[in-house]
Amino acid sequence: MTHIAELVARNRVQIGWLSIILFILTIPLGNWVVMNVGYVCPEGGPCLVPVWPGIMSPSGVLIAGIALVLRDAVHHFMGGKWAVYAIFAGAVVSGLVSDLNLIVASTCAFVFSELADFAVYAPMRKRFPAWAVIASGLVGSVVDSCIFLSLAFGSLEFVLGQVIGKVWVSLIVGLLIAVSHRIQSRMVPARQA
Repeated sequence: MTHIAELVARNRVQIGWLSIILFILTIPLGNWVVMNVGYVCPEGGPCLVPVWPGIMSPSGVLIAGIALVLRDAVHHFMGGKWAVYAIFAGAVVSGLVSDLNLIVASTCAFVFSELADFAVYAPMRKRFPAWAVIASGLVGSVVDSCIFLSLAFGSLEFVLGQVIGKVWVSLIVGLLIAVSHRIQSRMVPARQA
């Protein structure tokens, strides 16, 4: 086992709690970012960032993508029960800190996208950890984008950009997990020899 893998194994609970805290904090951060940070911030609409040539997305997309990955980390380190608790704690925080027009949109999008993400991630996580992150992130991002944009802004105009931005985050993390597993699997036999 590599030094990093040993360190993670010894600190599993602490990493799990850190993941829960960061996961819950992404909700108010995402709500603030979508209305205040972006390449362009039209009056009364979400601030926008480019996610692909010619495709813009509300800026909170990157924070939402990180939230989906952190939810998977909570599940991995603390178990499915804690992931569900974290989802509902995040929904409560979202409801407490959002502007009135974002409360319903953010809370509904958060709960349903995280539950969809969880439903995909849970059965895949042991056999296909990298693919579990990617597939659950894709499903969660589509559900989140459709619900949030339709309820918050009455439009699905930026749904493609939302999905692309969240998929970028899921792909990056999924690839990092795959590379990490490959490196660990190559180092274990070398140490045993």
